[in-house]
Amino acid sequence: MLNSHDLHFANIWEHVSDIIPNRIALVCGKNKKTWKEYEQDSAKLASFLNSQGIKEDSKVGLYLHNSNEYLEAQFATFKVMGVPINVNYRYKSGELIYLLDNSDAEAVFFQACYADQVEEIAKELPNIKTWIQVGNDSIKDLSFAFKYNDILNQHQQMERIIRSEDNTYMIYTGGTTGMPKGVMYTHGGFATSMFGTLKQQGYEVPDVRNRDNLLKLEPILKKMDKNNLLNSCLIACPLMHGTGMFLGGFLTHVLGGTIITVPSLGLDAELLLNQVKTSKAKTMVIVGDAFAKPILAELDKAKEQNKPYDISSLQTLISSGVIWSAKVKEGLLKHHDMNLFDSMGSSEGGMGSSMSSRDKPAQTAKFKMNSNVIVLSDENKLVEPGSGIRGKIGTSGLVPIGYYKDPEKSASTFKDFDGIRYSFPGDYAMVESDGSITLLGRGSNCINSAGEKIYPEEVEEAIKLDSNIYDCLVVGIDDERFGQKVVAVASFEKNKEILFDELIKNTRNHLSGYKLPKMIKFVDEVKRAPNGKADYKWALEIAKS
Repeated sequence: MLNSHDLHFANIWEHVSDIIPNRIALVCGKNKKTWKEYEQDSAKLASFLNSQGIKEDSKVGLYLHNSNEYLEAQFATFKVMGVPINVNYRYKSGELIYLLDNSDAEAVFFQACYADQVEEIAKELPNIKTWIQVGNDSIKDLSFAFKYNDILNQHQQMERIIRSEDNTYMIYTGGTTGMPKGVMYTHGGFATSMFGTLKQQGYEVPDVRNRDNLLKLEPILKKMDKNNLLNSCLIACPLMHGTGMFLGGFLTHVLGGTIITVPSLGLDAELLLNQVKTSKAKTMVIVGDAFAKPILAELDKAKEQNKPYDISSLQTLISSGVIWSAKVKEGLLKHHDMNLFDSMGSSEGGMGSSMSSRDKPAQTAKFKMNSNVIVLSDENKLVEPGSGIRGKIGTSGLVPIGYYKDPEKSASTFKDFDGIRYSFPGDYAMVESDGSITLLGRGSNCINSAGEKIYPEEVEEAIKLDSNIYDCLVVGIDDERFGQKVVAVASFEKNKEILFDELIKNTRNHLSGYKLPKMIKFVDEVKRAPNGKADYKWALEIAKS
């Protein structure tokens, strides 16, 4: 049972595995593991990591697809009080070398299909002691790599240890500009936030701000188990990003739920919806319209063919990271009544949320502001509700320790206001008269045209209100007259198109004239990252071409 009152993810999950050992913890395709199997296999991996010199604060790269192995490798790293490093599997050699070197990684779990890439970069990373190959889909065996399944077969479980909640948890965030940065938290702070979010979503959870209350988790889980209330969460987006891991992984596992992943890359709406049916998932985690629109299109198509998907088990759809438009939410709710939980935040902190259902319509980019959130003007003054002033969002409570090895950036992002420490990751918003906030976007992407500040996300959403437009990104390019001019890169809905002048005329109904694009480049597909986030570097190249 629980051998420490310190709030550490490994402590919590070991505790859960003791309470409900025979409940399913992991599902990936046809592969399932109970909480007991999950904990035991993670303990074997932890034993191996220990044998390789991986210990407290050692960094361990997870260069993996969504899978049971991803979650086991993370749990094992937590068990030895190491620090998992999320690695973007789309990175090329130069980006991988930068990330693994910057993070001081000492071990790396990698998907077998990337063996060639690993062979290429390994010689440039002498500080990595151990490489672990996951899966068998490799065209070669690397002589220096250990096999994941061999480790499970050859190692005993590591004995449980006392862990400190001050142990570092870190996630690398690439954002839309600059090099990836490691955002550092403590386990205690982050786990407290997870329980708080679950309470906000309506779950019965212990108030772990008093650490003794962690022992109340046992009767709560037993009650949930008995009444079939344990969550089963299908994570549609990558675990390597915060939305998937935080809102899918951590929220599900701290309350003993089942994490479901699909063993294929890319967004396959048909596969996801079939997975909902077969697994009876109660929750699905997505990333805004980038995921919701293809899912809605698949639901619409199936209904037209009189072969609707059975998604009756879904109780909640959760999204964060990218705007989830009201129009798409309404479309999803026509197929099934459920709660749509739209979280506004970043790897540097949560800022607000929006809950909608058939009885409670949604509004695009409008969120209820968390009590620990402020909005500061460029003059460093609090923005008053209804003032029309745009400001930078700051959040207290769960504030990162800082960026790994970047004190200058840490000082500019995490700072005090009126004696309270806040995180200001760079998002701008307006505070409405009712106290809610309307998200405008990242200041780093702000376009300055003739002295006016224009936020790309606001323009993108206005353009996408046109029924002919499927997706859109907006950037600013240099202009002799205005300093910068607004350029949109857009794609059409299937079998639809519209001329520039007509689209601008339609968009003018939703935007001030100075925000309208001076040019629109139409493309077959607007490029986004696997987590649905905008690829503004690509859009800028297209805009300049």
